[in-house]
Amino acid sequence: MEMSFKEFKRIPSEWLQQRLETVKALSGDELELYEVAKDKLTGEHYLHYAYLHKQVAAIGPESTGEENFHHLMPLDSDDVLGIVFSEQSYLYPEAWNKTFLRNGPDGDYVWFDPSYTEDEAENEEIGQNIKEQLLRFKQAGELSPEAVRKLLEEIDRTGESDKD
Repeated sequence: MEMSFKEFKRIPSEWLQQRLETVKALSGDELELYEVAKDKLTGEHYLHYAYLHKQVAAIGPESTGEENFHHLMPLDSDDVLGIVFSEQSYLYPEAWNKTFLRNGPDGDYVWFDPSYTEDEAENEEIGQNIKEQLLRFKQAGELSPEAVRKLLEEIDRTGESDKD
């Protein structure tokens, strides 16, 4: 058995072109394409999402203002069946919650972990809570050392409770 793409950090696009074949086209138009693809050498399946990005402010005579992007998310057997038989969502970005390949530098594909977005949302919520506490503190106008200590304790509790 040949090595899985999962064994590499960077994968040349030529390898993908040589090894992947479409198993089932799911949907597509002039801007987007979804399909289930299979690695001919390993038998592994991928959800392929391709989209055309039109740049509004393309500069230069060689610039077409268009760029193609491709994402490939590994699928297990249950995912393949669920997607092929229309029981499972596959739309980007909602259904793309595990590490996937995407176009990278120099025409290679690199692994991307979307889980950072969960942390980002949590951190945004913590920041918003702290901002509200600071606003209430400022509006109260009490600047004594005791009031500042109380504010800092409250902020500490906010950060700890939001992480639980």
